[in-house]
Amino acid sequence: MKLPAAIGVIPARFASTRFPGKALADLGGKPMIERVCERARQAQALETILVATDDERISRAVKAIGIEVCMTSAGHRSGTERTAEVAKGRKEPIVVVIQGDEPLIDPNGIDRSVAALREEPDLAVCTLAEVIEEPEEVFDPNVVKVVLDGQGDALYFSRSPVPYLRGDGDLESRVRAALRREGQTRYLKHIGLYAFRRENLLKFVALPECESEKAEALEQLRWLHAGARVRTLLSPGRSVGVDTPADLEKVLRRLTAESQTH
Repeated sequence: MKLPAAIGVIPARFASTRFPGKALADLGGKPMIERVCERARQAQALETILVATDDERISRAVKAIGIEVCMTSAGHRSGTERTAEVAKGRKEPIVVVIQGDEPLIDPNGIDRSVAALREEPDLAVCTLAEVIEEPEEVFDPNVVKVVLDGQGDALYFSRSPVPYLRGDGDLESRVRAALRREGQTRYLKHIGLYAFRRENLLKFVALPECESEKAEALEQLRWLHAGARVRTLLSPGRSVGVDTPADLEKVLRRLTAESQTH
């Protein structure tokens, strides 16, 4: 039996608030968007890869490396909305959103996310998470934490340190101690890759914001509020989302280290 086809869509915009032009920022001699495309190309589950953008500069850079481009509206509030515009004109039943600021995204994580949707027809969306090792990330509101149920589905996403650790002393000390102990509470960092069933993607972007989404500014809370199962797979990799020039330097150090080990 033929498996449902999957398309990978990389939403990218030039007008980033914290880091304007980051999609084209130099990353070891290549624009960052090219690095993301290279990772996506390594995934085995994607039949097609394209970049969705509203900027001609990004379009030219992507076409130069042989990747298809879809020009989209400049009015989208998120990469998910931008991807949904693309999905309306496509027929692939599985649509994977690969963020344009994740140049270290794990290709195996892409494949595992697609496989989960193919294996479980009642799953609406699949995403990724990593175990947090640094206490600073637990308290960083730019690092989104996720709490899972016993089946690996998301219970909640938050910018706050969740789960909260009760006990004596200040919270930061308790968190640091927990991260040092084997078998203790894990903090999970959400990685913003989403594998959607096409019909669910189109449904989700049409839903109104819920109160928790407004409070946290996290669109995935809208999907949980609507009753969707959001399978969250643990990734062994160490992804670095690029929000600032400092993040770009972290990625460059990782790429340099990887090149020296191959």
